[in-house]
Amino acid sequence: MKETISVLLVDDHAVVRVGYRRLLERAENVEVIAEAGTAAAAYQAFCQNPPDVVVMDISLPDVSGIEAMRRLLLREPAARVLVFSIHDEPIFANRALQAGAMGYVTKGSAPDVLVDAVRAVAKGERYLSPDVARTLALQQVSGEADVMQRLSDREFEIARLLARGHSVRAVAELLCLNYKTVANYQTIIRQKLDADTPAKFMRIAAQHGLLNDVA
Repeated sequence: MKETISVLLVDDHAVVRVGYRRLLERAENVEVIAEAGTAAAAYQAFCQNPPDVVVMDISLPDVSGIEAMRRLLLREPAARVLVFSIHDEPIFANRALQAGAMGYVTKGSAPDVLVDAVRAVAKGERYLSPDVARTLALQQVSGEADVMQRLSDREFEIARLLARGHSVRAVAELLCLNYKTVANYQTIIRQKLDADTPAKFMRIAAQHGLLNDVA
Protein backbone atom coordinates (compact mmCIF):
# COMPACT_ATOMS: atom_id res chain seq x y z
CA MET A 1 0.00 0.00 0.00
CA LYS A 2 1.26 3.48 -0.82
CA GLU A 3 1.99 5.86 2.01
CA THR A 4 -0.92 8.10 1.02
CA ILE A 5 -4.27 6.49 0.16
CA SER A 6 -5.94 8.22 -2.79
CA VAL A 7 -9.74 8.23 -2.80
CA LEU A 8 -12.43 8.87 -5.40
CA LEU A 9 -15.55 10.01 -3.54
CA VAL A 10 -18.87 9.31 -5.29
CA ASP A 11 -22.09 10.79 -3.88
CA ASP A 12 -24.77 12.79 -5.67
CA HIS A 13 -25.02 15.49 -2.98
CA ALA A 14 -22.25 18.09 -3.14
CA VAL A 15 -22.76 19.16 0.49
CA VAL A 16 -22.47 15.55 1.63
CA ARG A 17 -19.26 15.12 -0.37
CA VAL A 18 -17.76 18.19 1.31
CA GLY A 19 -18.44 16.70 4.73
CA TYR A 20 -16.97 13.31 3.89
CA ARG A 21 -13.98 14.87 2.17
CA ARG A 22 -13.18 16.79 5.35
CA LEU A 23 -13.67 13.68 7.44
CA LEU A 24 -11.35 11.59 5.31
CA GLU A 25 -8.68 14.22 4.87
CA ARG A 26 -8.50 14.84 8.61
CA ALA A 27 -7.24 11.27 8.85
CA GLU A 28 -3.55 10.68 8.42
CA ASN A 29 -2.41 9.46 4.97
CA VAL A 30 -5.80 9.77 3.21
CA GLU A 31 -6.34 12.15 0.26
CA VAL A 32 -9.51 12.65 -1.81
CA ILE A 33 -8.18 13.19 -5.33
CA ALA A 34 -11.53 13.41 -7.16
CA GLU A 35 -15.27 13.60 -6.60
CA ALA A 36 -18.27 12.60 -8.70
CA GLY A 37 -22.03 13.00 -8.41
CA THR A 38 -23.14 10.43 -10.99
CA ALA A 39 -22.10 6.99 -12.17
CA ALA A 40 -21.00 8.44 -15.51
CA ALA A 41 -18.85 11.10 -13.84
CA ALA A 42 -17.39 8.47 -11.51
CA TYR A 43 -16.35 6.30 -14.46
CA GLN A 44 -14.72 9.27 -16.18
CA ALA A 45 -12.86 10.34 -13.04
CA PHE A 46 -11.69 6.77 -12.44
CA CYS A 47 -10.34 6.47 -15.97
CA GLN A 48 -8.51 9.81 -15.77
CA ASN A 49 -6.79 9.12 -12.45
CA PRO A 50 -7.39 5.69 -10.88
CA PRO A 51 -7.51 5.97 -7.06
CA ASP A 52 -6.50 3.43 -4.46
CA VAL A 53 -10.08 3.29 -3.16
CA VAL A 54 -13.44 4.30 -4.62
CA VAL A 55 -15.96 5.28 -1.93
CA MET A 56 -19.27 4.72 -3.71
CA ASP A 57 -22.80 5.61 -2.68
CA ILE A 58 -25.58 3.35 -3.97
CA SER A 59 -28.23 6.00 -4.62
CA LEU A 60 -27.09 7.94 -7.69
CA PRO A 61 -29.29 9.88 -10.12
CA ASP A 62 -28.46 7.78 -13.18
CA VAL A 63 -27.67 4.11 -12.49
CA SER A 64 -26.99 2.71 -9.03
CA GLY A 65 -23.62 2.65 -7.36
CA ILE A 66 -23.69 -1.12 -7.71
CA GLU A 67 -24.05 -0.84 -11.48
CA ALA A 68 -21.39 1.90 -11.53
CA MET A 69 -19.03 -0.37 -9.59
CA ARG A 70 -19.68 -3.22 -12.02
CA ARG A 71 -18.63 -0.98 -14.90
CA LEU A 72 -15.46 0.10 -13.09
CA LEU A 73 -14.53 -3.50 -12.38
CA LEU A 74 -15.03 -4.45 -16.01
CA ARG A 75 -12.45 -1.82 -16.92
CA GLU A 76 -10.12 -2.54 -13.99
CA PRO A 77 -10.75 -5.86 -12.18
CA ALA A 78 -8.29 -4.86 -9.44
CA ALA A 79 -10.26 -1.72 -8.51
CA ARG A 80 -11.04 -1.50 -4.79
CA VAL A 81 -14.53 -0.24 -4.06
CA LEU A 82 -16.02 0.58 -0.68
CA VAL A 83 -19.79 1.08 -0.72
CA PHE A 84 -20.92 3.82 1.66
CA SER A 85 -24.70 3.94 1.80
CA ILE A 86 -27.74 4.92 3.81
CA HIS A 87 -29.13 1.42 3.19
CA ASP A 88 -28.74 -1.13 5.96
CA GLU A 89 -31.08 -3.69 4.35
CA PRO A 90 -29.33 -7.03 3.70
CA ILE A 91 -30.30 -7.06 0.01
CA PHE A 92 -28.16 -4.00 -0.76
CA ALA A 93 -25.12 -5.23 1.14
CA ASN A 94 -25.40 -8.67 -0.42
CA ARG A 95 -25.74 -7.25 -3.93
CA ALA A 96 -22.80 -4.91 -3.47
CA LEU A 97 -20.51 -7.64 -2.14
CA GLN A 98 -21.58 -10.07 -4.85
CA ALA A 99 -20.84 -7.42 -7.48
CA GLY A 100 -17.29 -7.04 -6.20
CA ALA A 101 -17.30 -4.46 -3.40
CA MET A 102 -14.55 -5.04 -0.85
CA GLY A 103 -16.47 -3.30 1.89
CA TYR A 104 -19.85 -1.96 2.91
CA VAL A 105 -20.37 0.80 5.46
CA THR A 106 -23.63 2.53 6.34
CA LYS A 107 -23.86 6.29 6.68
CA GLY A 108 -25.20 5.80 10.19
CA SER A 109 -21.82 4.48 11.29
CA ALA A 110 -19.44 6.42 13.51
CA PRO A 111 -17.02 8.66 11.56
CA ASP A 112 -13.97 6.59 12.41
CA VAL A 113 -15.63 3.52 10.86
CA LEU A 114 -15.42 5.06 7.38
CA VAL A 115 -11.75 5.90 7.87
CA ASP A 116 -10.99 2.39 9.14
CA ALA A 117 -12.87 0.92 6.19
CA VAL A 118 -10.92 2.98 3.65
CA ARG A 119 -7.62 1.91 5.17
CA ALA A 120 -8.66 -1.75 5.27
CA VAL A 121 -9.89 -1.78 1.66
CA ALA A 122 -6.73 0.01 0.51
CA LYS A 123 -4.76 -2.92 1.97
CA GLY A 124 -6.94 -5.40 0.12
CA GLU A 125 -8.93 -6.41 3.19
CA ARG A 126 -12.70 -6.79 3.37
CA TYR A 127 -14.61 -4.55 5.75
CA LEU A 128 -18.21 -4.40 6.99
CA SER A 129 -19.52 -1.80 9.41
CA PRO A 130 -20.76 -3.43 12.64
CA ASP A 131 -24.45 -2.84 11.87
CA VAL A 132 -24.19 -4.47 8.44
CA ALA A 133 -22.17 -7.41 9.78
CA ARG A 134 -24.82 -7.95 12.45
CA THR A 135 -27.71 -7.75 9.98
CA LEU A 136 -26.12 -10.20 7.56
CA ALA A 137 -25.29 -12.59 10.39
CA LEU A 138 -28.86 -12.52 11.67
CA GLN A 139 -30.18 -13.20 8.19
CA GLN A 140 -27.93 -16.24 7.87
CA VAL A 141 -28.90 -17.58 11.29
CA SER A 142 -32.62 -17.12 10.65
CA GLY A 143 -32.39 -18.76 7.24
CA GLU A 144 -34.94 -16.24 6.02
CA ALA A 145 -35.17 -16.20 2.22
CA ASP A 146 -35.01 -12.82 0.50
CA VAL A 147 -37.35 -12.74 -2.48
CA MET A 148 -35.06 -10.23 -4.20
CA GLN A 149 -32.36 -12.89 -4.36
CA ARG A 150 -34.43 -14.53 -7.07
CA LEU A 151 -33.40 -11.72 -9.41
CA SER A 152 -30.21 -11.65 -11.43
CA ASP A 153 -27.95 -8.62 -11.12
CA ARG A 154 -29.41 -7.09 -14.28
CA GLU A 155 -32.96 -7.81 -13.15
CA PHE A 156 -32.31 -6.25 -9.76
CA GLU A 157 -30.94 -3.07 -11.33
CA ILE A 158 -33.97 -2.79 -13.62
CA ALA A 159 -36.34 -3.46 -10.71
CA ARG A 160 -34.58 -0.74 -8.71
CA LEU A 161 -35.00 1.78 -11.52
CA LEU A 162 -38.64 0.85 -12.14
CA ALA A 163 -39.35 1.18 -8.42
CA ARG A 164 -37.89 4.68 -8.51
CA GLY A 165 -40.50 5.63 -11.10
CA HIS A 166 -38.51 5.34 -14.32
CA SER A 167 -40.44 4.24 -17.40
CA VAL A 168 -39.34 1.21 -19.41
CA ARG A 169 -38.03 3.56 -22.09
CA ALA A 170 -36.04 5.60 -19.56
CA VAL A 171 -34.52 2.42 -18.08
CA ALA A 172 -33.53 1.29 -21.56
CA GLU A 173 -31.75 4.59 -22.18
CA LEU A 174 -29.94 4.55 -18.83
CA LEU A 175 -28.69 0.99 -19.28
CA CYS A 176 -28.09 1.27 -23.03
CA LEU A 177 -30.54 -1.55 -23.73
CA ASN A 178 -33.27 -2.07 -26.28
CA TYR A 179 -36.79 -1.04 -25.21
CA LYS A 180 -38.15 -4.53 -25.92
CA THR A 181 -35.35 -6.11 -23.88
CA VAL A 182 -36.25 -4.04 -20.82
CA ALA A 183 -39.96 -4.75 -21.32
CA ASN A 184 -39.16 -8.47 -21.34
CA TYR A 185 -37.08 -8.06 -18.19
CA GLN A 186 -39.98 -6.28 -16.52
CA THR A 187 -42.23 -9.28 -17.22
CA ILE A 188 -39.63 -11.72 -15.89
CA ILE A 189 -39.12 -9.62 -12.74
CA ARG A 190 -42.82 -9.58 -11.96
CA GLN A 191 -43.01 -13.33 -12.50
CA LYS A 192 -40.06 -14.04 -10.20
CA LEU A 193 -41.47 -11.77 -7.49
CA ASP A 194 -45.03 -13.11 -7.90
CA ALA A 195 -46.08 -9.52 -8.56
CA ASP A 196 -48.96 -9.85 -11.01
CA THR A 197 -49.91 -6.17 -10.73
CA PRO A 198 -47.90 -2.92 -10.65
CA ALA A 199 -49.28 -2.22 -7.17
CA LYS A 200 -48.00 -5.56 -5.85
CA PHE A 201 -44.59 -4.95 -7.41
CA MET A 202 -44.37 -1.57 -5.69
CA ARG A 203 -45.43 -3.12 -2.37
CA ILE A 204 -42.68 -5.74 -2.60
CA ALA A 205 -40.18 -3.07 -3.64
CA ALA A 206 -41.16 -0.96 -0.62
CA GLN A 207 -40.76 -3.93 1.74
CA HIS A 208 -37.17 -4.39 0.55
CA GLY A 209 -36.12 -0.76 0.69
CA LEU A 210 -36.12 -0.01 -3.04
CA LEU A 211 -38.46 2.93 -2.63
CA ASN A 212 -35.98 4.49 -0.21
CA ASP A 213 -33.32 4.36 -2.91
CA VAL A 214 -33.73 7.95 -4.03
CA ALA A 215 -31.19 10.56 -4.96
